[in-house]
Amino acid sequence: MSDYKLLSYKDDGAVKAGIEVDGSIFNLASEVAFHAPDSGIDGSSLDTAIRRWADLEPILTKIANSPSTRAHALADADLAAPFSNPGTMYCAGANYYDHAEEMGNTIDKSAIEPLFFLKSNGAIIGPNDEIRLPKDYSQKYDWEVELAAVIGHEGHHLNLDNAMDIIAGYTIFNDVSARDVGRRTDWNFGMDWFRHKSFDTSAPMGPWVIPASQIADPQNLSLKTTVSGEVMQEGNTNGMVFSIAELIVSLTKQVPLRPGDIIATGTCAGVGFFRGVFFKPGDDVKLEVENIGELCNPIVQGQ
Repeated sequence: MSDYKLLSYKDDGAVKAGIEVDGSIFNLASEVAFHAPDSGIDGSSLDTAIRRWADLEPILTKIANSPSTRAHALADADLAAPFSNPGTMYCAGANYYDHAEEMGNTIDKSAIEPLFFLKSNGAIIGPNDEIRLPKDYSQKYDWEVELAAVIGHEGHHLNLDNAMDIIAGYTIFNDVSARDVGRRTDWNFGMDWFRHKSFDTSAPMGPWVIPASQIADPQNLSLKTTVSGEVMQEGNTNGMVFSIAELIVSLTKQVPLRPGDIIATGTCAGVGFFRGVFFKPGDDVKLEVENIGELCNPIVQGQ
């Protein structure tokens, strides 16, 4: 079986869904129409296609083995974020032992449960898009390289034996954070995760989705962040406090996960806050996750 990637690309002023095979991009809608004309799958975007993952996945295998429409070279493509309007974006907080340690916390896994917050879909940007630092909002914009799991099947009250079965694939996620605006003194609630984590362009994602079937062990992938040529983060997904399966089990005790939902699984040590170094206009950031690729974005001053 040929390997493939799922992605979104810009063409004739529109963002279209594509499937990449051997360095060539094929329009997903056209390929679905050719290989499965009666499927009723809307392949015009990954936002819609992923919601039919159970039906789409076997069709993708056929496409990858025998693409039948006009190709575009991946090297020449202008990629967009894989998703612009996914389901819910769930983010795991403090989910790496070394990141917890750099925050001054010792983790006793037996005494805690996973911590989650939500991130706004409106903050999503894609590869090579500008991270725009909102003016008069924060002075401490920070990076976080994360492996993100894309959900392909509905799951509720799952267990460790079946939790991973609902994952369609994986992508790279940058949980850009405003470190100095999360603490609230005007309310007695303490931490304001929405203000800390959700603001313009704070959710870079991409450059594509690698199917779960092509990632042999998502709990053993190297992670790396480079800011303007300086390596800031180097870690491995084996450093998670709660595994991806454990995160899914925890979430599905509370809510059903649905196709199109995304789970960002936390970041390793090396964030800027503990170095006293933060994004500034003119920087560029490159995130790398083994077996997935690179996600690069320039940093500019926003409004």
